[in-house]
Amino acid sequence: MKFGETFTEYLHGEQERFLVKCSHVEYKRLKQVLKSCKSCRALQDSSSNEESHVDGSDAVAPLCQCESCSLCDQMFFSELMKESSEISGFLSSRVRRLLHLDLSKGLQKYVLRLSHCFGNDQHAMDQEVRMLINYVIMNALAIRKILKKYDKVHSSKNGRNFKTKLQAEHIELLQSPWLIELGAFYINSNGSVGGDSIENSHQFSFDFSSAQPVLTLVLPNSMKIEYNLICAICLDIVFNPYALSCGHLFCKACACSAASVLIFEGLKSAPPKSKCPICREVGVYRNSVHMMELDLLLKNRCKEYWKERLHEERAEMVKQSKEYWESQSKLFMGFGN
Repeated sequence: MKFGETFTEYLHGEQERFLVKCSHVEYKRLKQVLKSCKSCRALQDSSSNEESHVDGSDAVAPLCQCESCSLCDQMFFSELMKESSEISGFLSSRVRRLLHLDLSKGLQKYVLRLSHCFGNDQHAMDQEVRMLINYVIMNALAIRKILKKYDKVHSSKNGRNFKTKLQAEHIELLQSPWLIELGAFYINSNGSVGGDSIENSHQFSFDFSSAQPVLTLVLPNSMKIEYNLICAICLDIVFNPYALSCGHLFCKACACSAASVLIFEGLKSAPPKSKCPICREVGVYRNSVHMMELDLLLKNRCKEYWKERLHEERAEMVKQSKEYWESQSKLFMGFGN
């Protein structure tokens, strides 16, 4: 079955009510734009061939380029960027809400679930997680397919370059830290050691025992996306992990050290010009994401390691706090004299 038909079935399947509330890729409409471009190119090719027959030359017909295609300039990429941003924003807000419901405790958890019509129904939350994972994957595949089609029609690399732009804007769906959190949430709630199958033949699995611990997402076409769980600073499995807005994962203590802030101050207090240790992008700390479900997954699956790292982080936090307040006291005393 062609992807266009699969995507149409997905839009009108059992999750249709869920999709009414959120944006999705207008795959069919964007394909119509490319169809128009293809028609323009065919006319251009035929007119060029007629000219070559008249003058007797073997000139090759110029290929349709994005710069000369007003339909693509005005609609295609701007529309796709808008849709990608809306999907990314929707994913972020829904996952934040789900995690708040799942990780809250005691009376707060009961009140939150009651106010969101969940009650104590864990099945309802699991179902929404599956729908969100499916939502991300189907829209990400739609974006990839339509960009590939764009490059084929225009004989260009503009579609491929647009993928790079999505990554630079931090809205590339399959690289979203919220997708990692959804995968960790799903594994945590199902309590499986090897990952659980999710609808449409894709699954999350994890392996913390190998030299490069990874969380793996297998897509419907058997393509794998691997999320490396090694902190690039301490070169160990991430502990109390944070994802910077550029998408790179670090231990909280390591990220704080890189940003020259104390652990108890947190990443939000990082100077605006602080750079990611990997990609060197500026201003990526303020909107960092605390990967609480991933941390819970590590806590459940690597208990001894997690306890050891917790002890180390607390000891370092106490040390930093003591040094900080000692320096503040000396400064105050010096100022008083």
